[in-house]
Amino acid sequence: MAASSASAYNAVAEVYDEWTGPLPDTPATVEFLAGYAGGGAILELGVGTGRVALPLAAKGLEVIGIEGADKMIDKLKLRPGGESFPVILGDMADVAVDRAFSLIYIVFNTFLCLLDQQDQVRCLRNVADHLEPGGTLVTEMYVPDPRRTDADGQRLATGSVERDRVFLEATMHDTLRQRIRTQVVIVSESGIRLYPSQIRYVWPSELDLMAQLAGLELVRRDGGWAGEPFTAKSTRHVSVFRKAA
Repeated sequence: MAASSASAYNAVAEVYDEWTGPLPDTPATVEFLAGYAGGGAILELGVGTGRVALPLAAKGLEVIGIEGADKMIDKLKLRPGGESFPVILGDMADVAVDRAFSLIYIVFNTFLCLLDQQDQVRCLRNVADHLEPGGTLVTEMYVPDPRRTDADGQRLATGSVERDRVFLEATMHDTLRQRIRTQVVIVSESGIRLYPSQIRYVWPSELDLMAQLAGLELVRRDGGWAGEPFTAKSTRHVSVFRKAA
């Protein structure tokens, strides 16, 4: 994870579980990934607060995490099972572990936090180097949608209006670098809070080519964790790559 992304996740760590904890497909995510583990060791890149990794470990699987934001790790350690969970503070693109895994996964658009194509390719190459022969990489990310911003590459939207606070989202789209910069603004009686983020989005075909350059081949692509078909109307994709034996 780039330093700028780590800083952004540190800024949002206090509310991250509130925003992502209730995701309804977390159980399906865990079951899908467990099916590809094959009983071997598992590595999550960008483990965050352990939303997926801790339930996987609770199944008796060996799971390790890499995370670039130290405050996210602090939150992970407070979760049930988190105190003893092995997590490494570092850039996920480096895959700074000295062993191989049967499964490596990157979920919830985390791969897009690598803000340059070179870093994204480097990450995939390092993943391939840390997979056992025949090992699996699983990624989850959204399908880019040019309609997310207006014609001038900007958008201001209301996320929600609640009794005691209002969520606003300001977005700027850099089409040349495939980057989207977002600022979530929460206005409440206690003041104004800002939560910045930035991603470099990737088209599915681009991801496939980068994976191929890294020595990984696409074996499956679904529209969600429950095995939904991936179609032209899909808003995200779960992609499974395998390292050549």
